[in-house]
Amino acid sequence: MNALENIIYWLADFMWGSWMTVLIFATGLYLSIKFKFSYITKIKFHFKNTIGKMFSKNEEGEGTISGFAAACTGLANTIGTGNVAGVASAIVTGGPGAVFWMWVSGLLGVSTKACEIILGQRYRVKYENSMDEYVCDRSFVMKNGFGWKKGAFVLAGFCFLFGPWTCAVQTEAVASSMKEAFQVPPLLTVIVVGVTCFAVMFGGLRRISNVTEKVVPIMAFIYVLAGLGIIILNLDKLPGTVALIFKSAFTPMAGIGGFAGATVRDAIRYGVARGIYSNDAGTGYGIIAHAAAKTDHPVRQSSWGWGEIFLDTIVVCTITAVSILITDSYIDYGDITSAQLTTVAFKVAYGNVGGWIMGVTISLLAWTTIIGMYYSCAKSVNYVFGDTKANKIANNVYIVYYMVPCLFFYNVEADLLWAFTDILSAVYILITLFFIYSKRKMIFSLFDDFWKRFLPALQRGEKPEKVAFETLEKK
Repeated sequence: MNALENIIYWLADFMWGSWMTVLIFATGLYLSIKFKFSYITKIKFHFKNTIGKMFSKNEEGEGTISGFAAACTGLANTIGTGNVAGVASAIVTGGPGAVFWMWVSGLLGVSTKACEIILGQRYRVKYENSMDEYVCDRSFVMKNGFGWKKGAFVLAGFCFLFGPWTCAVQTEAVASSMKEAFQVPPLLTVIVVGVTCFAVMFGGLRRISNVTEKVVPIMAFIYVLAGLGIIILNLDKLPGTVALIFKSAFTPMAGIGGFAGATVRDAIRYGVARGIYSNDAGTGYGIIAHAAAKTDHPVRQSSWGWGEIFLDTIVVCTITAVSILITDSYIDYGDITSAQLTTVAFKVAYGNVGGWIMGVTISLLAWTTIIGMYYSCAKSVNYVFGDTKANKIANNVYIVYYMVPCLFFYNVEADLLWAFTDILSAVYILITLFFIYSKRKMIFSLFDDFWKRFLPALQRGEKPEKVAFETLEKK
C-alpha cells in the first residue's frame, strides 16, 4: 500500500507540474484574447443572462431543462467541498499564496469553460426512446465531432469506471466535518448521505435539476453570509490578510506555528489544481451539464461559464480562504486539513455555533456535488448503451457502483484522496483542451455569429432564427 500511495503522490505531482500550469494559463489567455476578453469585461451582459435569470421561467429554444437548472446541475459540481475542503487543502500545502493563483486560474478559466459549454450544445444528442433528454459528454464530442467511435467507447468506459472515485473526497469532508461539529460517528453520516443521494439520483435529470436549483442557491447564500460575518468580526485584520495572499503568491512563506511553510511553486501548483477542481474550468464537466439546457444560441448559454466561476471561485472560495487566514486557523491547527480546517475556522469565529453551521453546510455542499457528479458520470453510461431500453436499466445499476467509493473509502487519508482526484482531473483537462483546440474554428464562428449577427438582430427588434443543434440517436 505504501508503494501504491507513493506512486499516486508522484503521478499527481508530475501531472500538476509546471508544464500543466503553463498549458492551462496559456490556453485561458489565448481563448480570452480570441474572445476579446468579453467573458471577463462584459459583466453587465453576463450578469443579466445568468444571475439575473435565475428564476426566469421564460426559456426559449430546444432542450430538456432551463438554462438556470442546467447551470445549477453544473454548480452542484462546482460549489461543493472543493470550495471548502479544497481551499483548506490548498492553503495548508501551498500557503496563502495559493488563493491568488486560484483567482488567476478562475479568471482565465472563464473563457475555457465557455468553450466547453459551446461544445456540449453543438454535439449534444437527443435520446428519445430511453430518457427523452438531450445528452452530451466527452465521448459524444469524440464521436460526433471527430468520428472516433472506438476511442469514444474507451473514453466513456474510463470516465464511468474512474469518475466515481473522485467523490470519496466529498464523503470524507462530510464525515470529518460532522464529527468535528456534532460528534456524529462517520459511519452514520455516510449511511445517511448514501441513502438520500440514491433517492435523488434514481429520479434522473429532472429530479436532480429540481433539487439542485432549489438547494444550491440557498446553500451558497447561507455560507457566504456566515463567511462575511467572520470578515466583519475581524475587519481590522482584512488588509493584512489580503496583503499576505498577494505577497505569498510570489514569495516563499516560512513555516510558522503548525504551518510547515510553502514555496512559490507549491502556491501555484495547489492553487491552480484546487481552483480547477472547484470551478471545473477545462475538465469537460461544462460539456455535460449544459448540453440539456434550453437556449436560443449556444453562446448565450456559455455566459454561465462566467456565472459559475464568479460564484464559485471569486465569491465562495474567497470566503473560505479569508475565513481560514483571518482566524489564523492554518497556523494554530496545522495538523488539520480538508473540510475540518474550515469547520475549525468557523468555530474560532462563532464558537460551537460556527461548527454547527459548517457541519450542515458542508454536508449539503458535498451532497449536491455527489448528485451532480453522478449525472456527469452517467452520461458515459448513456454513451456506451445508446438510446435503448438497456440504457435505462444500466443507469439504475450504475448508481450502486457509483456510490461504492463514497460509502467505503471515506476514511482514507484526505491528502491521498485529493492526489488521486488531481490525477483524474489532469487527464480530463488534457482531453478537453484537445477538443477545444481542435474545434476552435467552429467555436469562434459561433461566438462571432452571436455577437455580430444574432444579438444585434434581437436588439433591432427582429426575430432571428434560433441556433440549436441535436443529433438523433437511432437504435
